[in-house]
Amino acid sequence: MKKLFLSGIVMLLACTVYAQHSLNIAVKHKDDGHPLGSATITLNPGNRSVIADSAGLASFGNLAEGTYTIRASYIGFEAVQAKVIIPRASTEPLELLLDHDHGHEHEEEEVIVTSTRISRSIANTPTRTEVISGEEMEEKGNMKPGDIRMMLNESTGIQTQQTSATSFNAGIRIQGLDGRYTQILRDGYPLYSGFAGSLSLLQIAPLDLKQVEVIKGSASTLYGGGAIAGLVNLVFKTPGENRELNF
Repeated sequence: MKKLFLSGIVMLLACTVYAQHSLNIAVKHKDDGHPLGSATITLNPGNRSVIADSAGLASFGNLAEGTYTIRASYIGFEAVQAKVIIPRASTEPLELLLDHDHGHEHEEEEVIVTSTRISRSIANTPTRTEVISGEEMEEKGNMKPGDIRMMLNESTGIQTQQTSATSFNAGIRIQGLDGRYTQILRDGYPLYSGFAGSLSLLQIAPLDLKQVEVIKGSASTLYGGGAIAGLVNLVFKTPGENRELNF
């Protein structure tokens, strides 16, 4: 009985050692040979999937001897399949060359990603930021292109109060507090200094604004004593090579 038990252990160890094969794969562009990072590589049988690193490299370990099917896919490229016999005679990575998917070309919608200068995740950020952008910015700009009062006045919790009957100066009141407690930033910087809480700064034309970020509630810990009621961050468009015309 002991001999049979020992024989079984030896057989298991032999099978384990026997199955310790690995396969390295390199996914590249067919035309210029540059690596395709984040490509998806699927191994069958077994239905194992890995994501290639920034150098287009991926690896599978603990493979038994046999024939496998490798499939590589990447967004905008045609998927490629190849068969490989394990163990391979060569130790170099198996190259899979992907070509553009010309039969299903389509223009993807533009995605704009913005961030703050604070190295925190959204879950750990204590302040809630509301963003006015996109079609709403265009609509408010067409309704009143002379200043940003229309854009801010229709947001909940914000009221623009006229402070002068002659110059049409106004202040931004957030959650009922006076305008001097509202901080106005330009691209994240307090460039307007002590004039941020009111007056003719609201005559800023919204036509060159990309978006407006609003924090309702005290943000004085991060942005100074002028942001007791909240703050308004005016994010302007980045100049491009082509002119932008609105009619």
